[in-house]
Amino acid sequence: MEAITIIGGGIAGLALAAGLDPQRFDVAIHEQRSGVPAVETSLAMWPEAQAALAVLGVLPQIREAGTTFGGMALRDAAGTALVAPEVRGVMGVSRADLIRILDAAVPASVHRVEGRVDDIPATGPLASGLLVGADGVHSVVRRAFWGTRSQARLTPYLALRGVLPAPVQDNAGGEYWGRGQLFGITPAAGGRTYWYASFRSGLGPAGVDVAQALEQAQERFAGSAPAVRTVLEQATPEATLAQRIWTTPGLRSFVRPGAVLAGDAAHGMTPNLGRGACEAIVDAVTLAELLNARPLEDALRTYNRQRALRTQLLRLASSAMAGVALAERGQPLRDRLLKLASR
Repeated sequence: MEAITIIGGGIAGLALAAGLDPQRFDVAIHEQRSGVPAVETSLAMWPEAQAALAVLGVLPQIREAGTTFGGMALRDAAGTALVAPEVRGVMGVSRADLIRILDAAVPASVHRVEGRVDDIPATGPLASGLLVGADGVHSVVRRAFWGTRSQARLTPYLALRGVLPAPVQDNAGGEYWGRGQLFGITPAAGGRTYWYASFRSGLGPAGVDVAQALEQAQERFAGSAPAVRTVLEQATPEATLAQRIWTTPGLRSFVRPGAVLAGDAAHGMTPNLGRGACEAIVDAVTLAELLNARPLEDALRTYNRQRALRTQLLRLASSAMAGVALAERGQPLRDRLLKLASR
C-alpha cells in the first residue's frame, strides 16, 4: 500500500482522509489537537463545496445541521441597504458540526497521531511516501518544501467571530461597511445568529486578548446601526474568537516532489468572499478522487492544474474585496457606486 501522511486534522485534512481509498493507501493524519473548536463559528457552504461533500457522502448530515441564508444585504454603517442580492444555493453550517461530521467519515483504518508537528525531518515516517500539508496558513509543510519566502503574511486586520443564541433581527441580516471596518450578521443553525467583524488593530499578532478585542470592536462600531450595537452588547469573550488575519503568498504550484498542499496551507486568504473553507473541501475531495483513480505523479499534476490557478485568483479577489470593504477613505463614493450598480 502507498503511504500518505496528512499534516493537519482540520477541514482539508479530514476531508482528504475521508475520501482516500483505504484499500490502496496507508493513511496517517497528524492532528495538533483532537475534538471540535472551543468557540463556535459558522461557515458558508457554496454549491461547489456542497457537491464535494456529496462525493464524501456527508451532504445530508451537513444539510440537517445547517441553515439556509435569506434576507441578506450589503449595507452602509447606518444599516441602509445598498445592494440586496438574492442568495441561492448557499447554506451556513457550524465549524464544529462540519468537523464532527467529517471526522466521523474518516475510515477506522486511518492512523491518528495527536501532537504538534513543528518540522519535517529528512528521514523517518514523515519523510516517506506522500506528505500532504493541510496544516493551515502557517503550514510547516509549506515552509519545509517551499522555503522561507512562502511564509504567511500578516495583514493589518483583526477578525472577531461568534454565535449568539437569539435569531437574526428582522431586516438586520447582511454585511455593514463603514470607514475601515465591516460587520456581518447572518443566520446560524438552531435559530441563532452568527456575527463577524473586521478592522485595523495593533493587537497580536498572536495570542490576541479577546476581551480587549471586544472592547475595541465596541468602540469602533459605537456609531453603527442599532443591530450591530445590539450584537456587540450581547457578545462575550467566552463565545468570541479573535484573531489577526494572515494570508499566504502566491504559489505557482501546490506540488513539490514528495509533498502537496491543500486548503489554507496552499491559498490562505482573507475571509471577505467566504470561500476559504469551501475551497479547502474542494481541494481535498479533488485530490482524493485523483489519487484514488490515477498514478501518483499524474494525479498530483492534474490536481495542481485544476486547483492552483482558480484558488490563487480567489485569494487575490478576496484581498481586493477586503481593500474595498475596509477602505479608510472614499466611503460616500463607494456607497453611491454600489447603489447605482444595484439598480
